[in-house]
Amino acid sequence: MNKLVSIIMPTYNCASFIKESVESVLAQDYTAWELIIVDDCSKDNTREVLAPYLTKYPNIHYTCLEKNSGPAAARSAALKQAQGHYVAFLDSDDLWMPDKLSKQLRFMEQTGAVFCATGYAQIYEDGKPAKIALIPPQKTDYKKMLRLSCPVGNSTVMYDRRALGNQQVPPIKKRNDFALWLQILHTAPACYGMPDILTKYRLRSQSVSRNKLKLLPYHWQLYRHIEKLSVLQSVWYILCWAWIKGTGVGIEKVKLKERK
Repeated sequence: MNKLVSIIMPTYNCASFIKESVESVLAQDYTAWELIIVDDCSKDNTREVLAPYLTKYPNIHYTCLEKNSGPAAARSAALKQAQGHYVAFLDSDDLWMPDKLSKQLRFMEQTGAVFCATGYAQIYEDGKPAKIALIPPQKTDYKKMLRLSCPVGNSTVMYDRRALGNQQVPPIKKRNDFALWLQILHTAPACYGMPDILTKYRLRSQSVSRNKLKLLPYHWQLYRHIEKLSVLQSVWYILCWAWIKGTGVGIEKVKLKERK
């Protein structure tokens, strides 16, 4: 198989991490890919860090937005450039295992899945392993995606662009990855999960997603205004989100040392 994969990488002030993320793409044993990096007007030296890669690798593309517009706008700008049969996502502080693309593509080809996600391990900000991994459900349809409040990691997702068409990220400042998965599930029957741990997710102390209370209004915006759910449905799914984040119920979380 030699079908092109477009890798979507938005970035903002990730100069400390993006080199390692790019290196994890270069280390892939599947080589038919293009990496599309869209910079949301970083204030650090991201452009200088990337410069050697842009000179050496013609399949790594970099653009910078005219003004800071948030990750949804950066992801959408990258998606507009995508030429691949498949689209994959990698945040600029996360990492892939060397066989991530090849295993995921093989899974999709063998199962006929057009939308899927893998397991991912957590690492601390300094790169040390947290020894915890999260495994997505084997099958997550639209209602289950809502009920489990996005049980897939952004940097693990891949979808078939030829089957699902060109996508744009819904215009929501936060939880826009969740919004995109829901959008895709209006067309795809489900997001199929792989138990393989093929991604490393970096836990960052300043990450907005770690402050759950601040995410509350964005959940309301997503459910009520983007997905057009009723008030009662929106309240119900916010309660589901709070319950899952508080208890971990519905999400398979394993200690890596116990996993064979």
